[in-house]
Amino acid sequence: MTDDRDPEDTLREWKDAMQGEHADAIANPDPDADHRIEGVTQVSYRVYFAYDEGAGTLERDRTEQVDDLSDPELRACSCGVRGMTPEEALEHVRTARED
Repeated sequence: MTDDRDPEDTLREWKDAMQGEHADAIANPDPDADHRIEGVTQVSYRVYFAYDEGAGTLERDRTEQVDDLSDPELRACSCGVRGMTPEEALEHVRTARED
């Protein structure tokens, strides 16, 4: 027996189901869980090297920060909900505090 389903349809169905579960996890936080919003961001540095003739190596000489710390675009909650926009994260934590 062969499966004649279109793989694209299967992928769309899976994505819709995952998006539905994600929206539900944001809107209905577990009342027994700890809810702390977190995110990861990077600050870039320019790194300068000096050539050490004796050792024949490049050694870090100095660094210069080239951009400022910014808020991450996606947030996560310590309860396990990941990939939230700032607005979704705010909705999630507000709802958790209301319960």
